[in-house]
Amino acid sequence: MLVSQILKSKADDRVVTALPSITVAQAAQMLSERRIGTLIISRDDRVPDGIVSERDVVRQLGSAGAACLDQPVSSIMTSKLVTCTRDMRADAVLEQMTEGRFRHMPVLEDDALIGLISLGDVVKARLMELAMEKDALEGMIRGH
Repeated sequence: MLVSQILKSKADDRVVTALPSITVAQAAQMLSERRIGTLIISRDDRVPDGIVSERDVVRQLGSAGAACLDQPVSSIMTSKLVTCTRDMRADAVLEQMTEGRFRHMPVLEDDALIGLISLGDVVKARLMELAMEKDALEGMIRGH
């Protein structure tokens, strides 16, 4: 399965972005209100400058205390992004996510953000693929 197929299967394909200048508190509020795990940080909603997750916020709170809430989110974001393209295979993306120990990956085309896939999206797609393969094999065994 390709990343493009995963993007098409998502119920909501919008990517939530935020400016690098918002505070960590504002980022946490956005994550909470929208019930999402990650924000793409971008100055222009097109080119990602970084990514920040719930985990990043919690880690910063744990190490720096509540004072971090007034810092710009750019101070805690991951700026060395691991990205994929729509023509990459899901198993390659799953491997990158597992090795890098992260749960969200921006999808870029011509260096512009076109989507975001999660570990859950990839696992769900893989499970659907396995179910189809199982059904096909059972059909062949039964002679259908």
